[in-house]
Parts: sequence; structure tokens; C-alpha cells
Amino acid sequence: MKLVAQVKLLPTPQQAAALDATLRACNAAASDVARMARDLGCYRNYDLRRHAYHGIKADYRLGAQAAQHVIKKVADAYTTLKANITAGNLGKPGSRRRRKAETNPVSFRWDAAQPYDARMLSWQTDGRTVSIWTIDGWLKAVAYTGSVDQLKAVAERPIGESDLVHRDGMWFLYATVEVPEPDVYDPDGFLGVDMGIANIAYDSDGYRRRQQRLRRRLQAKNTKSARRLLARRRKKESRHAANVNHTIANRIVTEAARTGRGIAVEKLTGIRDRVRLRKPQRVTLSSWSFHQLGDILTYKARRAGVPLVQVDPRYTSQTCHGCGHRDKRNRPDQETFHCRSCGVVAHADHNAALNIAQRGVQDWGAVNRPHAALPHNQ
Repeated sequence: MKLVAQVKLLPTPQQAAALDATLRACNAAASDVARMARDLGCYRNYDLRRHAYHGIKADYRLGAQAAQHVIKKVADAYTTLKANITAGNLGKPGSRRRRKAETNPVSFRWDAAQPYDARMLSWQTDGRTVSIWTIDGWLKAVAYTGSVDQLKAVAERPIGESDLVHRDGMWFLYATVEVPEPDVYDPDGFLGVDMGIANIAYDSDGYRRRQQRLRRRLQAKNTKSARRLLARRRKKESRHAANVNHTIANRIVTEAARTGRGIAVEKLTGIRDRVRLRKPQRVTLSSWSFHQLGDILTYKARRAGVPLVQVDPRYTSQTCHGCGHRDKRNRPDQETFHCRSCGVVAHADHNAALNIAQRGVQDWGAVNRPHAALPHNQ
């Protein structure tokens, strides 16, 4: 399976200037190609090469590989845009946001990530340095550092394509590495995971409420300095959410592996459309990356060989795990479950998690049940 290892580059001021100039040139070229693609109505990678390849090489001093990666980046961006429009993520037909997306060319920030392959980047893991192509020539012996796990991954595993990233004044390489995937064991039951509203991220709730209050105050000010601070806070919140999601996923996978169980998680597709909530809860729902948590949980389970199934979560919050009685009145409030039939009282998210675990057992059995032998034709 493929994982992404992040290492931090430690360039000298001269090396940093060359990386800066390269990222600016690549993304200026990408914006140029994106405008060309929109004008011509040409969005396929190989078709765009015929129109853009030689021009951006000359105009932006790009090497052959860099020019091809720039064009592919543009084609991929339009593919993603089309998928988002089709899925309705940019509004209904005729809405202002959707019209803007459909008519304006894609644009790239100067520091948008730029892909690098083995012809543009080489790793010297013994000395923890890389040699990397720039528009000013090759930079040799650019130092890098990272966590023990990340350094071990790039030192011991085959490295595929990497992304050069500039973030908050720092330089990073996000390297795709191949890691072995263990066989999945036969689970002894399932650990259910409910993506709750009241307890999405354990002790992160207080943090999220503080961020929401601060965000509202800054939005009300609407000054230039407030907008800059909002942008910085948005990045900080995103990093916090990713860190909490990793922590939660680690705990779930570790517990499942320790007890020999699998993991049953609700299908996340359309969660924002499926769940009916009051306005304050809709804000909470939209402020957390459920999809990211699901992705992290999935890859960590695969890496540990823990079975994982996605189940239909409908009515798991209204159904009593003890007696099976389903009634919307079983949920007197967001955190409490009180069965109208058998009288059991439980935490709503815990009750839903038990139902999800049971559906995990059923779904796993349906998929892995030995098929009955078919009779031979006489």
C-alpha cells in the first residue's frame, strides 16, 4: 500500500531562493496553461501537451519533466473541478458559485504543491540530504529532517513521486512510499465507530467551541487584519483536526488489534445531507473533517491488518441495541438515548456504536460467508 511521508527541508538562504523561484515559475505556468485549456476547451493531459509544452518550457525556463508535471497538474485540477460540479459541491445549476467555477479558468497560488519524480529529485538517505531540480539548476545536498517514523519510511521503502510544498515559511517534501500490507485476520467481533455530533473528537470539543466563537468575532469585524487572522486560524484549525483525527484513529485501531476485533464504521458519503440537525449542530458538523477521519482510520486499519467494514448508519441512533425497538422519540436530546420500549438509558453515541458494531458483524459475515456448493449439471 502507498503512504505519504513528510520531511522538512532545511535549505540555505540561497537554496530557499531557488526553490521559491521554481515554485513561482511552475505555478505561473500552470495558471497560464489553465487559461489556455479553458479558451480551447481542451482538458486532457496529452491533448494539452500539444498546445502548451514547448511554450511553457521556453517562457518559464522549465525542464521537460517539470513542464509535463505542470500540464498534468492542470488536467487533474479540471478533472477534480468537473467531479465537484457533478456532485453538486459547488452549488445548484445557475448559482453564482457554480457559474464562476464553470466559466473562469482554474488558477494556482504561487506556493501550490509541485510534483517531482525520480528524474527531478534524488535522495541521499545516509546523509539526510536530497538533490533537487530548480529553474536555476540542480541543488545539491539540501538537508532534511523529520520524525523517526517518517525518516525510517524514506530510508527503507521505495519512494515514488514527491510533492514540493511551501507552508508557513517552511519547505517540505511529501514523498509517496510503498509499505507492505499485512494479511487481514478473521475478526472476533467488531468495534463500532459512531461519528457523533456531541463527541466527534473526544476532548477537542472545547477547542472547537472556542474557535467558533473567535471565528464569529473576526467575521463580524471584517477588516483586512481580521481576514488575515482568519486565514491563519483556518490553517491552525485544519492542523489541529488532522492531529486529533490521527489520535482517534490510532486509539481505535490499537484497541481493535489488541482484542482481535474488526472495525465497523458508518459510511460517510453524504453525511451532511443525510443528518438533520439544528443550526448550532450544523455548524459543529461542518467544522470537522469526517471524511479525513474515515480515510485515516481506513489506511491505519489496512496497515495493521485490521478488518474494516463500512455499514449503512441509518436509524442506528434511533434503534435500541438491547431490544431492537426503533423510534425517533428514543432520542430526547443529542447526547441521551432512552428506549421507549424496554426503558434502557444510554449515551446516544455509545448506543449507535453498538448498533454499528452489530451491522459490521452482519456485513462481514455476508461478504465472507462460504458459498453453498452448486449442484453439478447432470
